[in-house]
Amino acid sequence: MSTQTIAIHLPDGAIREVPIGTTPLDIATSISPRLAAACVVARITPVAATQAAASEIEEDSDAAMYSAAAAGPRLVDLTTPLTEDTHLALIKENDPEALKVVRHSAAHVMATAVLELFPETKLGHGPATDQGFFYDFFREKPFTPDDLKAIEAKMAEVVARDEKFTREATPREEALATFEHDGDFMKTHFVTKFTQPGDQVSFYRNGSFLDFCRGPHVPSTGRVKAVKVTNLAGAYWLGDEKNPQLQRIYGTAYFSQKEMDAHFARLEEAARRDHRLLGRQLDLFSIQELAGPGLIFWHPKGAMIRKIMEDWMKDECIRRGYSLVNTPHVARVDLWKISGHEGYYSQNMFTPMELDDADYRMKPMNCPFHILIYKNTPKSYRDLPVRYAELGNVYRYERSGTMHGLLRVRGFTQDDAHIFCTPGQIESEAIGCIEFAEAVLKTFGFAEFKVELSIWDPANRAKYAGSDENWLLAIGSLERALKSKNIPYKTIPGEAAFYGPKIDFKLVDVLGRLWQLSTVQFDFTLPARFELEYVGEDGERHQPVMVHRALFGSVERFFGVLIEHYAGAFPLWLAPLQIGLVPISERHHDYANQVKAELEAAGFRVEIDSRNEKMNGKIRDFANQKTPYILVMGDKEAEAHAVSVRTRAKGDQGSISVADFIAKSQELVRSRSTEL
Repeated sequence: MSTQTIAIHLPDGAIREVPIGTTPLDIATSISPRLAAACVVARITPVAATQAAASEIEEDSDAAMYSAAAAGPRLVDLTTPLTEDTHLALIKENDPEALKVVRHSAAHVMATAVLELFPETKLGHGPATDQGFFYDFFREKPFTPDDLKAIEAKMAEVVARDEKFTREATPREEALATFEHDGDFMKTHFVTKFTQPGDQVSFYRNGSFLDFCRGPHVPSTGRVKAVKVTNLAGAYWLGDEKNPQLQRIYGTAYFSQKEMDAHFARLEEAARRDHRLLGRQLDLFSIQELAGPGLIFWHPKGAMIRKIMEDWMKDECIRRGYSLVNTPHVARVDLWKISGHEGYYSQNMFTPMELDDADYRMKPMNCPFHILIYKNTPKSYRDLPVRYAELGNVYRYERSGTMHGLLRVRGFTQDDAHIFCTPGQIESEAIGCIEFAEAVLKTFGFAEFKVELSIWDPANRAKYAGSDENWLLAIGSLERALKSKNIPYKTIPGEAAFYGPKIDFKLVDVLGRLWQLSTVQFDFTLPARFELEYVGEDGERHQPVMVHRALFGSVERFFGVLIEHYAGAFPLWLAPLQIGLVPISERHHDYANQVKAELEAAGFRVEIDSRNEKMNGKIRDFANQKTPYILVMGDKEAEAHAVSVRTRAKGDQGSISVADFIAKSQELVRSRSTEL
């Protein structure tokens, strides 16, 4: 009897016929033993799924993305038997996807070490994160710093044992009985939540350690080549302060010590750039305990940068055909009921305020207010698109443990805009928003960004408002807009807003970190809820389409990212103080004041240090404030109507005439250059 075979499609286009049950490791070994040794995990996509998606594309390009997303590629262990025709990619250590796999495996190594040292401990969960991994543990006695050192040492032993990670399956009822008998309340919860009666529950074993887990993992503990325990924190079980407090141990893992060392060097540099630290040092902003957490006080220097940011944004909005509006900070709860925020978003809103005529809530978003402005006067198709833009203050209830400087606050200024257009204008307006987002990032010095298209999860239909037809149309429109601009993007199922899909721009800063800022969101839902209309060319009433967009995201968050990106050393056009003047002695004050007047007349922000201090001390003080230019002047400079220039990055640049300095500096400001 012949052995039944399946077709394995490799990335280079080759197709291999292999027996059912062949593993990715078998295929890697058949190609090259060296390749097999280098592989960590495999990515598979059933051919049947891709063919089904391709068939749907011919019939309905909007619907196709859902089946493609649902049946998309997944990572599996190298020892996973393949049972159908499959697209296979062998993932090596240098692939970004491999890093999260090794970190998840490192979490299992940590749990192994903890149970060997402290067998009374109960296990929570241990996921990989962007920076490493963590594992939650329940133990009556707190872990100490010495315990963490012992855990890290024991982890090294587990790695040295090079135990294979093997997947095992156990009937659900048997798994639950074991966990309940052992008092493992967290594992009991996870099995109950993530499996169904009659299921076979997935476990992973290394040595004597066994953990409920869906995987995948690296082949063995020996592949966790560089691992370190980093810190300890508390976490309530299921995030509820009424539940037992767990101990969360954090760590990180890499495939080499060199990568690990580079990681900690990045962390040190990130700490040096921390916007909270620099905000204090440069006197940019503060958060006042008396006023409350998550509320930002903009100091004069920070407020100057904010003005520059907002002026640029307002001017650019007007240039691009937006109308500027301003709206209130609060509204009756009835408004939020119509918009859907009261039902879908109330947990993120401030509690209602009872006034004499009604209950009011602080606004978490500007969109219902802009809708009311649109609705205030009749609209014709000739009026569309209508684009309203506002730098509006909004308020959201962030939990006390989640706030973080400027990056996560309770009150912030959103550069919000809403576009009301006809269905035929959808894609051109989306393209306009994408181009605007690119202009924001480029202008403020961010050369690289990544894009995500967040769509709904039809399996969780109750989470989303609006019709299926409108969701498909909305997603298709955003997808076509991105493709028209040749922008690579990643589709993220289940991450859409309740009212529609969205495009998120994640800028990459100087340290390679991703920041979520600009967003473009599509909305059929709110126009329907508010019964918005326009009179079409046919004389009939039609419902407009709505696009939300915020490009700074929030002024506060964008400013925090700018501080860290530039380490507080803002380019000349953004710097709150652009030029510091240092007269060498008292007799040079008159000349310094003359130069100051010329510079201010040319549009620069200037200060003179007229203190009776030594020249080097004055220069140092301006340098500590990261002033772009420091101009020193004495007898020689006064006679030649010149200045001696020191730049923030390059130091002493010699003497130059005042006129030439002004011309050069004005060009740097005009071009918004990041160079001096």
